Amino acid sequence: VQLQASGGGLVQPGGSLRLSCAVSGVAWDDYGIGWFRQAPGKEREGVASIGMRPGDKYYVDSVKGRFIISRDTVKNTGYLQMNSLKPEDTAVYYCAAGSPWPSGYDYWGQGTLVTVSS
Repeated sequence: VQLQASGGGLVQPGGSLRLSCAVSGVAWDDYGIGWFRQAPGKEREGVASIGMRPGDKYYVDSVKGRFIISRDTVKNTGYLQMNSLKPEDTAVYYCAAGSPWPSGYDYWGQGTLVTVSS
């Protein structure tokens, strides 16, 4: 199983970015995709996750109303649309996959750096 995260970069406060997580080699029919982040000097935190059913979504309070998680089950790709970005969103973002949702994550991708700065 491989996960490939992409889409990070430098953005000004208030801007937007969309992260992608391409998942390959998964044998599960039903699995969740999660996004996590780790800022310098801080512990990793869960940001958002999504299962297979339409209502299976979770957001940490700090991103509710700003971030939108989605997935394309045909392409086996997860997305994290990040809007109204703040400097405190600066972190390395990781995606992960696991089954069943939301019990935990077995596979992790490499991180993609998001920097929010003017």
